[in-house]
Amino acid sequence: MKGALPRALFFFFIVYFIADKEISKVRSKFVEKVSKPILKQLLDDLLEDRLLNDGEVESVLEDNTNKADMARCLIDIVRKKGTRGSKMLIDHIKTRDEALHAELFPDSQDQPDVASPTNKTWSNRLIPVSDSERTEKMNDPDIYKVSDKSLKSRVALLITNRNFTDDNLTRKGAEKDEENMLNLLRSLQYEVVKHNDLTAKDIDKALLEFTRHPKLKETDSVFVVIMSHGKRGLILGVDHKIDKPDEFPIDTIYKYLGPNKCSKLMDKPKVIIIQAYCGHTIVSDSVVSDEASHRPASPTGGLVADSFRYVHKEKDFISLLSSTPDTVSYRREDSGSFLIQYIVEVFNTCSHKDDIDELFRKVMQRFEDFPDEKMRQMPTKDRCTLTRRFYLFPGY
Repeated sequence: MKGALPRALFFFFIVYFIADKEISKVRSKFVEKVSKPILKQLLDDLLEDRLLNDGEVESVLEDNTNKADMARCLIDIVRKKGTRGSKMLIDHIKTRDEALHAELFPDSQDQPDVASPTNKTWSNRLIPVSDSERTEKMNDPDIYKVSDKSLKSRVALLITNRNFTDDNLTRKGAEKDEENMLNLLRSLQYEVVKHNDLTAKDIDKALLEFTRHPKLKETDSVFVVIMSHGKRGLILGVDHKIDKPDEFPIDTIYKYLGPNKCSKLMDKPKVIIIQAYCGHTIVSDSVVSDEASHRPASPTGGLVADSFRYVHKEKDFISLLSSTPDTVSYRREDSGSFLIQYIVEVFNTCSHKDDIDELFRKVMQRFEDFPDEKMRQMPTKDRCTLTRRFYLFPGY
């Protein structure tokens, strides 16, 4: 071959040269800096790649008494696998902990990512927060505080309506949404209170029971996720019919979780996700047009006596609705709704570094490249009253 190597081939050799030579140089720093959650993630990745076998993974985990020895064992096993193994480890470090990768390989940060030139790959597992990222965020006075105790007390409410009295309203694919949200919330250390196929009256009852959950006093936050059919300001219960509505006002969620009804959640983030507003391959969760007579009445409130503490009626909420008013949200019958799929992908990939508001923005951004050019959907953040940044600290 005459002349310069093609650019992509040149960078291919550069990347593999770094993998082959640099992995040995960073051994001691890797041992010092890598966290135990990241180590376990790397072991899972390399086992999935078939670079490591079950016996090698067990050797790392069971034959070493502390994190540093585990790290030494892992990097030494990988080094013996040659250039290909070193490259795999470096790639997984970058995916799992960008800050650690930048610290270990600062000279590689300006090189293009040959395997992913658009840098739009999404993790199928939750990336844990690194020790350095956690320490930096926890020292920030403008965040909602999270502790070991509060993490163990996290609780979420998940309501999924799939099967309706009217068979035409059956939400095929909703079971996939339920599975995806259940796995995500549990991986974020939330105990999930789960309900299926509720009427509007039962949704109301489930929310009231949730406000009495014994863990609310110690938790740092709650998630409430409701997935059903819906229309403006309303979630539909499973007995809904055009001539006999079964409707639950979304406003009631804020009333029940607000300080007047649930003081245990005062000053704590309350994250609301509604896949219901407004199912072939792509179907809609909007089934009826909005009518003024079906809209919830505006809430009324009076003054409180001077002897009582004044509190904000609605504070520390952030909500993500599946679509803007009077539009529809879409769901695949085989894989569930786009909203839930995108939430899982974004949270898995970015929650170790981004706060909840930024995570929701990235979910919304995903909809700019909707898979069907004839259809459009745009989620909307609603009633955001967070006064600080809320980080989920996955893997903490």
